[in-house]
Amino acid sequence: MASNRPAPEFSYGSSETDDFGPERENWEEWNPTEESVRPVRGRHRVARQRGGLARSSTVLGVGVIAAVGAGGIATAQGGKPPVSLSLPDLSAVKDSLPEAKSLPGVGSLISEVTGSDEAGTAPASSTAPLTTVSAEDGQADAGEALRARILAQAETQQDAAEAAEQQAAEEAATQKAAAEAAAQQKAAQDKADAKEAAAKKKAEEEARAKAEAERLAKLAKSYRLPVASYTTTGTFGQPGAMWSSGYHTGLDFAASTGTPIYAIHSGTVTEAGWAGAYGYRTVLTLDDGTELWFCHQSSLNVSVGQKVSTGDVIGRIGATGNVTGPHLHLEVHPGGQATGVDPAAWLRDKGLTP
Repeated sequence: MASNRPAPEFSYGSSETDDFGPERENWEEWNPTEESVRPVRGRHRVARQRGGLARSSTVLGVGVIAAVGAGGIATAQGGKPPVSLSLPDLSAVKDSLPEAKSLPGVGSLISEVTGSDEAGTAPASSTAPLTTVSAEDGQADAGEALRARILAQAETQQDAAEAAEQQAAEEAATQKAAAEAAAQQKAAQDKADAKEAAAKKKAEEEARAKAEAERLAKLAKSYRLPVASYTTTGTFGQPGAMWSSGYHTGLDFAASTGTPIYAIHSGTVTEAGWAGAYGYRTVLTLDDGTELWFCHQSSLNVSVGQKVSTGDVIGRIGATGNVTGPHLHLEVHPGGQATGVDPAAWLRDKGLTP
């Protein structure tokens, strides 16, 4: 492999006579070729030339390395704020150095730097790291964004809670209104039912009264009072010593002697004659077995076994037997039983008012 041909040694001359000294005339002309300038492995030295381009390039390279190292160190130091550096545009240096590409070593360095610039590498000044102020601003922005998210989430939860509370209140109000409406409807229904029940009961009572009136009216046509004109002087159950039982056992119709006595209802005469304390007595047995006793008569107009109809004259008022004056003593014995019932109540049940 070819190697670079070493440059001839020389000594600097006096600056007053010639920059390169008297040995300049012994130099041979050196025309570098591609083969001669190809880099070789290992170390090689370049002769230092006073005021030459090699020295300037070396200084420039050292400056670049120092600048990059300083930037890296500044960036790596966590406690100190990073330093923003800007590198000069090497294309300007290239333009200021004529024939720089023809020099061994320097031209390739400039070409690489220029190529990387042409490939789109941004200047160092455009990629400077963030300063402490910028980092604090970024942290402040991130904290503000987190705070805004937390507040937004809290507001959303608050809105949801308020909406749920409002919905619960509306549902409670709806249920309360429904309950009140149901209670009012039930009260109205109960009132209507009570009114209807009262009306029904009244109608039933009226119907019963009407039926009873019709029944009594019908009975009244078949029943009548025994005396047309009278005065009630004794009632059933009235106490007194004059009665052997200790109380009055019938109903007394006081009238003048000879006043007609009528048959209360149709039936059969089962007894007609003297009956001791009852005086002259007629017993009329009705179809249901009820016995009607007509006592203290002055005269009898019927005989035993005779059938009579309602309103037939069966005798006349007198004062026979144990009496204090003329009157009709009427007793009612349902089913022929010995103990009688209140004749006034029995007559009313037949539609008659004694």
